[in-house]
Amino acid sequence: MSPRRLFPAIPLLAISLWTAADPLRADGPGLEAEIARHPLDGLVRTAVGVTRQDTSIPAFLDPADLKAAVKTPRVLLVGGLDGSADSVRAVMSGLSEARTSAAILNAFAVSRVPRALPDQSGTSEPAPLSFPPTGNAYNEPATDAAHYLWRWIGMQAPDLVIVVSGENATADSLVAALGKSAPCEMGTIPAIRVAPDAKDGLTRAFAPLQNLAPSPARIEWQRRVARTPIEVATELGTVYGHKLDPVMYIPALAIIGRMRLGELTGDARPLEDAKALGEPYRSGAKDSMGDKGNGSTLSGHLVFAELAHRTGDPGWIALARKAADYGFDETGQPKESMPFHSEMSDSVFMGCAPLAEAAALTGDAKYADQCLRHLRLMQRHCLREDGIYRHSPLDESAWGRGNGFPALGMALSLSALPEDSEAHAAFLKSYRDHLAALRQHQDPTGAWHQVID
Repeated sequence: MSPRRLFPAIPLLAISLWTAADPLRADGPGLEAEIARHPLDGLVRTAVGVTRQDTSIPAFLDPADLKAAVKTPRVLLVGGLDGSADSVRAVMSGLSEARTSAAILNAFAVSRVPRALPDQSGTSEPAPLSFPPTGNAYNEPATDAAHYLWRWIGMQAPDLVIVVSGENATADSLVAALGKSAPCEMGTIPAIRVAPDAKDGLTRAFAPLQNLAPSPARIEWQRRVARTPIEVATELGTVYGHKLDPVMYIPALAIIGRMRLGELTGDARPLEDAKALGEPYRSGAKDSMGDKGNGSTLSGHLVFAELAHRTGDPGWIALARKAADYGFDETGQPKESMPFHSEMSDSVFMGCAPLAEAAALTGDAKYADQCLRHLRLMQRHCLREDGIYRHSPLDESAWGRGNGFPALGMALSLSALPEDSEAHAAFLKSYRDHLAALRQHQDPTGAWHQVID
């Protein structure tokens, strides 16, 4: 029986009964105390997002949710959309029930978001939200929490979503939308709403679901996970890597990716496309640095270095050197570092990689030496004692971006620097030390949090 035929027969059920009158506070400790009451062994704690009031939206994943090959049906419980403490407690009580009921534990992978709208928890009438959320997913104060939840559900791709809520417009909107619209363009997901006001509700709710089929979202999720790297790159290449105006690292790296994909697949078109995109800069018709050159522009010249390696054309080599030569004064003497770094760790990528490529293309040791000089300066500014990078001396926070850029910059530099050089040895040690430090903070999902630690 398909899920679509099965769900209309499911009655409006309850997850659990809680009569405590004190609301779970929106500022966090109330929820943490409630979480501590329940067995969480073996579950993966993560977060859907962080609200405008810096409140984390916690989520608890069954480890099976992270394994594409496991065929166990995935069920997601969502509470807190009605602003009530009862729905939050019901989801946490349902968590306990799922961890102790053999019938549920062996048949389903149950994950949960106990409090989807934490800043509205305990309020008598939360502001209603509609799904799918409207507006941009970024920087929309009125709807960002809805965007977080909607996209997160799409990324998890459960087979069924159980929204634990009393009569509530937001909850009903989510249930209806999941069955009609595909979050993250992943696929639709069957959903039901259950009320948080009767005992043994979870067992009763799961009883008719023994034949729960994979949701369209789960089927698409599995298809995506099964793709080969070449298939993923081919899909990306249909969208990215077709523009270079102005010269910046984002389009430049996409063009490089297309060229490398073409090499692996025997397709000459990406290389020819890259030549055509770069020709206005090679001919001098356009200035590759523009009127407002910056670190992003410098690293955008990596595309010219790639073209130089592939063609040996002096014009591309000259453009690659043009960026690297910003590290030297008019007499050819090295500056303290590459410009435009603003003391930010991004510059390990934006400054070092162009210098390393110039060293490889020209054989001139001055570029490798300056590459190491720039790395050392940025490490003095940004490398913390624990081995990860602050974004700048202005803030000790270790951002994901502020560590991704150094890792990328060192990896690219190592690919270009002469292996027998002092710079290569120093970069290799720094790279290994950095990744070893980062590994300690890797999430069980395989990712790192926006704030690394």
